[in-house]
Parts: sequence; structure tokens; C-alpha cells
Amino acid sequence: MSAPVAVLDYGSGNIRSAVRALERTGARVELTSDPQRAAAAAGLVVPGVGAFASVMDGLRAGGAVDVIRERHAAGRPLLGICVGLQVLFASGSEHGVTSAGIGLWAGEVTRLHAPVIPHMGWDTVAPPADSAMFAGIGDERFYFVHSYAAHTAPAGARTTTTVHGEPFVAAVEDGSTWATQFHPEKSGDAGAQLLANWVKALD
Repeated sequence: MSAPVAVLDYGSGNIRSAVRALERTGARVELTSDPQRAAAAAGLVVPGVGAFASVMDGLRAGGAVDVIRERHAAGRPLLGICVGLQVLFASGSEHGVTSAGIGLWAGEVTRLHAPVIPHMGWDTVAPPADSAMFAGIGDERFYFVHSYAAHTAPAGARTTTTVHGEPFVAAVEDGSTWATQFHPEKSGDAGAQLLANWVKALD
């Protein structure tokens, strides 16, 4: 891998843990807010913490929305994490306000219907049998912290689900675009294996 892996920095809070977790896979990693460097990277990680609308505002302000769309269209590796998964859908609805997403996939991100919100802590997931994302992981738990989720499986993609009050999208593999609602960088050995699987797929 000649080019580095880029973690997109657009003001989304503490994302150093994602950088460190990727570095532990052996990848060369840079944290960047430069859309040209994000476009040129071997793989681009789109983290996301907070509200759907504010994450989209940060991505637009940093010129990252077109980069993400172009990488997806060209089959160049992407990894969205948490709200970084959510914004890949068409829209998100929070507090009665609907915001446009990047629109790689149809569907709206909405509040979870569950007895306890937010969904916070460790939970199992149900990946498809042919998942490359979960290769070598088995029946493990991953760390979630969110109140909103996507409920529509993207057409033609391998979709992993879990349940908190209701089923929702926990992860998506759509060609070279991967995304997780959970935080692999905070998910111990299982998360480390998932990140290693993604880095391996870049070669």
C-alpha cells in the first residue's frame, strides 16, 4: 500500500482513537481535513460523533461530501463509523427536523424505538455468512452508543443487523464501501480484527 489510510478530520470530536486503532493494524495513517488528501488516500475513514445534521454540516464545510460520493462511485475504499454510517443514507430525522444525507443509499435514519435510549454498550450482531468484514470474528460483541439508526438495508449490499428494541442496520458492505453503526476502534479484539480485515482489503 503506497498511499496512506486517511481519517477524515472535519471537527467531529475525538477521533484519535480511530487513528491509533488503525495504526495497530500496521497501516500508515494520517489525520487530514484536506479533501485532496482524502481523495488520494488508499482508504478513507469517515468517523462521526453527535447529530446527523451537524456531521453533514462539517462534511459540507470541509468539501468532503463530493469526495465520499466520488470514492464510492469509483469503488475506492471507504469506512464509515457510527454517524459516519448514518450520513451515507439519503436523510436523517432528529427532533422533528429532516436533513439530507450524502445519499449513497436509500432510506432515512430515525430514532430507535426501544425501552432504553441511547443504545449504549456491548451487543451482538448478525452478519451474513459471506461477510468479508466479519471474517475470522465469530460470535463477538461490539460497542454501540447511539439513539438513531438506519432501518432500511441498502439494495445489493451485505447488511448486518442487530436488535435494540427493534432491528436496525449495524453494518453495511457495499463493494468497497464499508460502514458500521458500532465503534470498531472501541470494540476490543473483535473491532481490531474488523479493522484489520478492512486494511487487508485495501491491498
